Amino acid sequence: MVRVRLAPSPTGTLHIGTARTAVFNWLYARRHGGEFVLRIEDTDKERSKSEYTSNILDGLSWLGLDWDAEPVIQSERVEQHRQAIEQLLDAGLAYRCYASEDELNAMREAQIASKQAPRYDNRHRNLSPEQEAAYQAEGRQATVRFRIDDSRSIQWNDLVRGAMSWSGADLGGDMVIARRAPADQIGDPLYNLVVVVDDAAMAITHVIRGEDHIANTAKQLLLYEALGLPLPAFAHTPLILNQEGRKLSKRDGVTSVSDFRGMGYTASALANYMTLLGWSPPEGMGERFSLAEAAKVFDFQRVNKAGARFDWDKLNWLNGQVLHELGATELNRRLTPLWQEAGFETASRSQAWLEQLCELLGPSLTLLADGVEQARPFFETPSLKDDAHQQLQQPGAQEALKALLSALGDEPLQAEQAKALLGDACKAADVKKGVLMKSLRGALMGQLQGPDLMESWLLLNASGQDRGRISRALG
Repeated sequence: MVRVRLAPSPTGTLHIGTARTAVFNWLYARRHGGEFVLRIEDTDKERSKSEYTSNILDGLSWLGLDWDAEPVIQSERVEQHRQAIEQLLDAGLAYRCYASEDELNAMREAQIASKQAPRYDNRHRNLSPEQEAAYQAEGRQATVRFRIDDSRSIQWNDLVRGAMSWSGADLGGDMVIARRAPADQIGDPLYNLVVVVDDAAMAITHVIRGEDHIANTAKQLLLYEALGLPLPAFAHTPLILNQEGRKLSKRDGVTSVSDFRGMGYTASALANYMTLLGWSPPEGMGERFSLAEAAKVFDFQRVNKAGARFDWDKLNWLNGQVLHELGATELNRRLTPLWQEAGFETASRSQAWLEQLCELLGPSLTLLADGVEQARPFFETPSLKDDAHQQLQQPGAQEALKALLSALGDEPLQAEQAKALLGDACKAADVKKGVLMKSLRGALMGQLQGPDLMESWLLLNASGQDRGRISRALG
């Protein structure tokens, strides 16, 4: 059975790149009737925080990415990690390295000065017992390093990139698998070792992650072999790039899923867009689909090798499509909390009135948050902008508005009544209909741009706001 995992580090909020990796893992698991599980990699004790774990889990849930087992907490498995390191030490496949940080820095500086790629020179790979005892007598602590044969060729068939091959000489020398500690102890186990041990323990069959992990995969394959663990398949997905073609980072502004959510993007649009970041849907499917629909056809043959540039226009288009498809009741359910947060008085308005406002605004929304500013003139009297002032000074504008105001009754208007009143006012003031319509829009909305005038007027009339605004326009 296919079993895939997402293994986020709770050192920050859920990043769009991690979320895209989650989407691809989830889609692959659902396509093959497998399981999607989580592992919280919280071994960075200083930077890991519970609030980041909550943010990650909340973000995945919001996106609709359900998981199939309780998340594994990596820090609770340290003893299993140390046992694996003991196994490697006992087999002679790992050793203790007593080189100090100053010595390692001097080594790197000398390599750079001679225009060599910085790498560990394996200086403590074959220490004699007497040499080790001498270092220990000095009070030196030791890291644990895994032996890497420079002549070794590491090969695998990547589900995205095809045949891959790395030389052991390109992996930077013998790899540290445990941090510095007294020589009779094993320090904190490090990433490449613990990932291998945990993926094997969790029976992960496919490791799906970003291409920035390719070098780690080469190292980890050696560890799988040394520990006698079954190998998973690997798929390295393209990175998400900014408009300049560089890896998307915090410097590009919004990169957190919670930020996108706060800006008014919907979960379905964001999940839809992340699926398109590196994956091409089959012909005829189109670019607008749900996660469930994508899961029926997702495969790695359609995942691109090249980086995927983040396209705000595409995301905005998808989000607009989602909002335009929502019914008035659902849109009202989503917008009312935002209106209340903005200080708009919604309690005095009927559900029918609020839903009618949603029907009016819905077709013009790109982000859910757009519904706040677009709704503001229906809750708060807007100031008169220059174009409204100019319109209200046009010949016949004042006379037409006076005629309209005098004809308004106390009962809420119906559409046909409103049209009749406009016609009567135009005749009384001897102006063309366009003059009165523009002047009424300026009086009611404070400007000459906005949603459908008749629908807007009926809403403002129903809430008792039209008379006061027309009166204000008359001075």
